[in-house]
Amino acid sequence: MIKAAGVAEVTDEDFEAEVIGSELPVLVQFTAEWCGPCRQLAPVLSAIAAEEGGRLRIVQLDVDRNPGTTIAYGVLSTPTLMVFRGGEPVKSMVGARPKRRLLEELADVL
Repeated sequence: MIKAAGVAEVTDEDFEAEVIGSELPVLVQFTAEWCGPCRQLAPVLSAIAAEEGGRLRIVQLDVDRNPGTTIAYGVLSTPTLMVFRGGEPVKSMVGARPKRRLLEELADVL
């Protein structure tokens, strides 16, 4: 998995505790080692995690190693970005995007 600095990795085992039970909104990147656009997104997620850490938690989930969560949320392609607030998915986006565009798309959940 392409690890973004400052972004935690979650698994099928700890998804409930780390994402569903979070006080903050959580942006989950469903990613894979072989995913080119996921590589492009890593520095964007790192920068947002550093800037918005008090308002938004960002985590990554490897779709190949965590099929249960991937299937449960209907993720069909990577990268899929899903925002969870209050334990529920409230927004879903597919594909890499530049930082400014991603922040614009996240404005209503921050």
